Amino acid sequence: MKLIWIYLKHFCITSLLLLALALGLAVFFSIDIDYGDDRRAYKVGGEGPQVFFSGDQMQLNFIRGDGESGFYLEQQNLPVTATAKTQVYFPLEDDHVALTINGSSPDRRPDGSFISPPVRYQDNEPILAISDIESAYKTLRDFLQAHQVIDQELNWTFGKGHLVLLGDMTDRGPSTTQVLWLIYQLEQAARAEGGTVHYILGNHEIKNLQGNFQAADKKYQFVATVLGKQQADLYDDNSLLGRWLASKNTAELINGQLFVHGGLHPKLATLNYSLEELNTIVRAHYRTAYYPKKNAEANDLLLSTRDGPSWYRGYFEADLTQDEVEKTLARFGASAVVVGHTPQRRVHSLFAGKVVAINVRQPRDYRGSIPPRSSEGLLIRDGQYFRLLDDGSADPL
Repeated sequence: MKLIWIYLKHFCITSLLLLALALGLAVFFSIDIDYGDDRRAYKVGGEGPQVFFSGDQMQLNFIRGDGESGFYLEQQNLPVTATAKTQVYFPLEDDHVALTINGSSPDRRPDGSFISPPVRYQDNEPILAISDIESAYKTLRDFLQAHQVIDQELNWTFGKGHLVLLGDMTDRGPSTTQVLWLIYQLEQAARAEGGTVHYILGNHEIKNLQGNFQAADKKYQFVATVLGKQQADLYDDNSLLGRWLASKNTAELINGQLFVHGGLHPKLATLNYSLEELNTIVRAHYRTAYYPKKNAEANDLLLSTRDGPSWYRGYFEADLTQDEVEKTLARFGASAVVVGHTPQRRVHSLFAGKVVAINVRQPRDYRGSIPPRSSEGLLIRDGQYFRLLDDGSADPL
């Protein structure tokens, strides 16, 4: 019996040491393990609004019912230029959030299409940036509240400041609808107060516009089915959210800082693209899947799923020099570039402060993780950079 206890003791000690080693390696390599799977994540009843256009009409679709009694659609038809006051349901908290769809807002044309935003801003107002939320509505909302961008009722409280959402707000989670409508609503609220919401598209938004939902939560397969549509229809040119996403930029220069989801390939320093041209070319191909072509053209660099601005990882994976980084920035008149896309352990700067990486592994709405995730972002105020933590605190970079 004594020998058994000795073996058991050694087994427990060894297991604990291996567990500690695994956790240490996970933290070092920014790897975590998801656990738990709240069944509310798969709740389809209450989904919406999913808004689609037909001629001069827009149709608001809400999914009602459940898997026990069956699903049905509640629909409302309105003129394209109408203002619809409605709600978005968030299953995790069993709560409804007010939403106003403004058919005559300054960024809308009479036919329901959206006007693309400017690519340059200069006003010396503060900038708060966060990236790669990956459909975590609660994480985004709580972070913005912690840093006083919005209040508890989701009212804009950031004055004339800039909120930059640096791509990959979609995919991997079951709260994509809630995240997109929150951003849409905040755009209107910020505009009314003189502020600006900048939604810079990441590679996952572009994937969705192209009908690539390999990384999407499986809930949205059922959503499309109940709507009588294919999943690609959720963001096609007949959907309001699809038109809205397709109008967004891939890179913007705000108070001297360039914001782009992936990064800038050093070859761009040798090509004669303006920032406006870069955005126009990439935007025109949002719905066209890229593949390497035998007779490559100059534009292929911008559209590449490896080297394009929404996909590039060279700041972290290539052997770049300080000079290469600075030449590319100088080409677009930027003092630094802020990027997401490539996961980091924390918000930090590289290349003597010329590159700021802000993609951390954000908490998920319906799952926990080991080690626990915590959200981070970036604040630029009066020329100083601050790493923002989810408790509302800020540390200078």
